[in-house]
Amino acid sequence: MHHSSPSPWVRRFAPLIPAGGLVLDFACGSGRHARLLAEMGYRVEAVDRDAASLESLAGVPGITTRIADLEQQPWPYLPSSFDGVVVTNYLYRPRFDALLDLLKPGGVLIYETFMVGNEALDKPSNPDYLLRPHELLDRVRGRLDVVAFEQGCVDEPKPAVMQKICAIAPLDSQNARRF
Repeated sequence: MHHSSPSPWVRRFAPLIPAGGLVLDFACGSGRHARLLAEMGYRVEAVDRDAASLESLAGVPGITTRIADLEQQPWPYLPSSFDGVVVTNYLYRPRFDALLDLLKPGGVLIYETFMVGNEALDKPSNPDYLLRPHELLDRVRGRLDVVAFEQGCVDEPKPAVMQKICAIAPLDSQNARRF
């Protein structure tokens, strides 16, 4: 089975996740990032609603899988339970704050998905699945410390309009830096 290669954004920032930590690959699809993270020595929970996608991860060392509809079913996670959360090509705004709550102090969020403007190039074209300009920055402001943020047109792996962020949960909520 062919697996698409990991996102350069995820590859670039994954080393910021505390060594040996527990990472959630959220809406993981075929698990390209779960595989990368497991190879890097992280313990990974790969969650998706598509059981067939998760089957390819069965037996991969360092990866556990969970079948869950992250939009319709009750939220399956407790706050402060992951050292890292990776999300690519997925957006469901009603659960965004709950997603941020999953990070332990010092935990790393690596998020990359489509934004407004992508509808002119390809799917998704529904505004419900397209970030507004600077939306990821706005969503983490006051909660996480931003390491890097990018938005705009990309050419690889195919032309798209994307928004990307890497941010870290403060170690001490009393001393959170405000950007």
